[in-house]
Amino acid sequence: MTAYRLHRRAALGLAAGSLLAPLARPARAQSLDKLVFQTDWRAQAEHGGYYQALAAGLYRKAGIDCEIRQGGPSLNIGQLLLTGRVDMTMSNSFEAFTYVRENAPFFTIASIFQKDPQVLIGHPDTGFDGFEDLKGRTLLIGSGGRVTYWPYLRRKFGLSDDQLRPYTFNMAPYLADKNVVQQGFISSEPYSISKAIGRMPPYLLIADAGFSAYQTSIAISRKLATEKRDLIQRFVDATLQGWAQYLQGGPAIEAANALIKRVNPEQTDDRIEYAIKMMNERGIVMSGDALQGGIGAMTDARWQGFYQSMVDVDVLPRGLDVARAYTLDFVNKGIGKPK
Repeated sequence: MTAYRLHRRAALGLAAGSLLAPLARPARAQSLDKLVFQTDWRAQAEHGGYYQALAAGLYRKAGIDCEIRQGGPSLNIGQLLLTGRVDMTMSNSFEAFTYVRENAPFFTIASIFQKDPQVLIGHPDTGFDGFEDLKGRTLLIGSGGRVTYWPYLRRKFGLSDDQLRPYTFNMAPYLADKNVVQQGFISSEPYSISKAIGRMPPYLLIADAGFSAYQTSIAISRKLATEKRDLIQRFVDATLQGWAQYLQGGPAIEAANALIKRVNPEQTDDRIEYAIKMMNERGIVMSGDALQGGIGAMTDARWQGFYQSMVDVDVLPRGLDVARAYTLDFVNKGIGKPK
């Protein structure tokens, strides 16, 4: 199973903590259907729509007793899905094709993020303005990124593997050398670095280079999606409504943010506020397919295009059945679509 998701979500210097601790919930009524959703990292604003659906009662209104379990750096959430310990997991386009390649019975039913929020972070006042400026610099990129977005960037911008150094989830190597560029998430690491250096560092969003992976998607077994189609549709709809509410901010999401901070005490109001701001300003959720199909939207063309881009850089093999990676049955219903 790919380490892509866990690698990418690792925040600077965070310990694993209690990774499987679920949110406490009121006693569930017998009429509610139970579902367990596994996130890819510790609770944070980038998962806010799920916590909003929980805190605002959207899941319960849809007849669902939803348990959200947070991930972490040492947790193989793909294995949890494979062994049936959870019903659904947070995923991405690359992992969906890994399931296809390995003939695993899982696929994607929605994608919350239209843009991959991965960034490459440079130093102020060093001429770091575009992807062409990656040349000649030391790049701290972890193992997951090296088999996904790095081959894409390397070919497109004429970069070299000789530039790569390990990313250890610690910003000390970055701070020690102004020629160093490190990976991060647009909604997290730039903010952490700004606290350390006193100003916001320049960064490049890999989606702006044309890297078209869906991110923060929902993976599920074909069996569950088929046999309990109505239940899964209710879960997807409630989740997308939660995201529509969460991105609006304000008092209506205070309970969701309180849940996030309780489950992950390292989250603070300022970090959450910054993350929501970045998600909105950069169109992480509301852009691309979502402008027409609503939050969670996906299209055949986007899936085919991403697959071809990975084939072109020898990350994925030719001949995979792209249609097995996903279904459009549960999305493109206009939830949260701009009016």
